[in-house]
Amino acid sequence: MKDLGFLKYFLGIEVARSPAGIYLSQQKYSTEIVAEAGLLGCQPAGSPIDQNHRLSLATGPELADPQTYRRLVGRLIYLLATRPDLTYAIHVLSQFMTTPREEHWLAALKVVRYLKGTLGQGILLRSDSPLHITGWCDSDLSGCPLSRRSLTGWFVQLGSSPISWKTKKQDVVSMSSAEAEYRAMNEVTKELKWLKELLQDLGFDHREPMTIQCDSKPAIHISSNPVFHERTKHIERDCHFVRDEIIKGVVKPQHVSTTAQLADILTKALGRKEFDAFLLKLGIRNLYPPT
Repeated sequence: MKDLGFLKYFLGIEVARSPAGIYLSQQKYSTEIVAEAGLLGCQPAGSPIDQNHRLSLATGPELADPQTYRRLVGRLIYLLATRPDLTYAIHVLSQFMTTPREEHWLAALKVVRYLKGTLGQGILLRSDSPLHITGWCDSDLSGCPLSRRSLTGWFVQLGSSPISWKTKKQDVVSMSSAEAEYRAMNEVTKELKWLKELLQDLGFDHREPMTIQCDSKPAIHISSNPVFHERTKHIERDCHFVRDEIIKGVVKPQHVSTTAQLADILTKALGRKEFDAFLLKLGIRNLYPPT
């Protein structure tokens, strides 16, 4: 065993320390991806995916060498360790590993072109963050045009620092936006419970209720109403789980407007203006801005 000092580089993740906090990025790894794709001299893209994409309904020719697409997307998946802004785009691209088409390949190259302009982008774990966990959850009703399943996205902060995020297609078809939002609330509640237990193992006692920020008033009403309605009986298990955690004081739901919902960037492709506005709110920074 040797004491090598402060951590600076580990498994492709670069660590920079300052009085403001700890900054995590994957600049070297991102540069390797762009170089391998042959796009070091390309014009950077402003966002990782087109706002009105129809990739699930693509009908173009299948790629002659799908292995190249699989390798590129596989490398992009590892970038999610420090790049919440890529979560939705990579979630979409990873669904076409079996039979990628030309449209999917072009969409993957756009992610690489976006990387070209944001090579040093990463997350800042602030030193002044209070010891309070906040979870943001959102859903896109029937987001998949093929299966009509909704998309769940959740984002967790410790104080103002991002520590966990995910985009996932729901297991079943939701019949309403309230149901889809409630399933998203169920997923983030499980993540919050796990993080609280992890903090306890590290010696930090998080006694206050963790906050769940949800932009659906019907979902919050269901979580607080002890009476089950006919239209919600098919999500009774999720209702019981979330409501029990609220009663025990583990979590506390709060309503937030759709425009301030941080998890919105994880469930749909946003326009350039909205996308840039969310980056700062998520705690994403670029320590090495392009010259």
